[in-house]
Amino acid sequence: MDRRESLKSLLVGSVAGGLLVTGCAPESTVETPEKPQLPGYGRNEAEKEHDAKVLSETFFTEHELETIAVLCDIILPANAEFGSASDAGVPEFIEFIAKDMPNNQLPIRGGLAWLDSHSNKLYGMEFKKLNDEQHKAICDSIAYPGKTAPELKHGERFFTNMRNLTMTGYFTSEMGVKDLGYKGNMPGVWDGIPEDVLEQQGLAYEEEWLAKCVDQSKRMDIATWDDDGNLLT
Repeated sequence: MDRRESLKSLLVGSVAGGLLVTGCAPESTVETPEKPQLPGYGRNEAEKEHDAKVLSETFFTEHELETIAVLCDIILPANAEFGSASDAGVPEFIEFIAKDMPNNQLPIRGGLAWLDSHSNKLYGMEFKKLNDEQHKAICDSIAYPGKTAPELKHGERFFTNMRNLTMTGYFTSEMGVKDLGYKGNMPGVWDGIPEDVLEQQGLAYEEEWLAKCVDQSKRMDIATWDDDGNLLT
């Protein structure tokens, strides 16, 4: 089982964003910024106002978002059928979460700073500029709780948090839902109680009712009744 399938199984078993700056300026020199595009899910007016405010703000720097994208794609890379975490918009999701739930801001920003500091200490470069082998070496050293060196515990906690955010962001995105194979509510076909179960209970369908109620070719028909409450069709 590859990493993507492992993460997918963990998620299933456990259950399991636009940046704008507004200001005053003459119309001739500054274009009017568009309002943030809200998702299409059902929200009341207060929630819509809250979401618009969160989407209009900026928290992470460009460097931080680039580092988040690199780390997310290490955690959940693309495969032959689906894109990577960043392809699914996970960095934007994490940006939204950090603004919507500010208690995430210090742990994530501090973790990103730790990651760059540790990377510079080992390789003389910030994390996003490392090669694949160097990325893997750092991530492997902090990805397994219980096996992490004491001096890397801060990195372990950060990586665990980012892994959880990456999984949540990806598998709740349109791409991730397709990756899971979730099809939503779909009509099923019921052809009656199995014959062996009926026999165990000493019961049987009446032929008249079988023809009217368990004929799947008529399952979209609307039943009709007579004045005495008898089923006609």
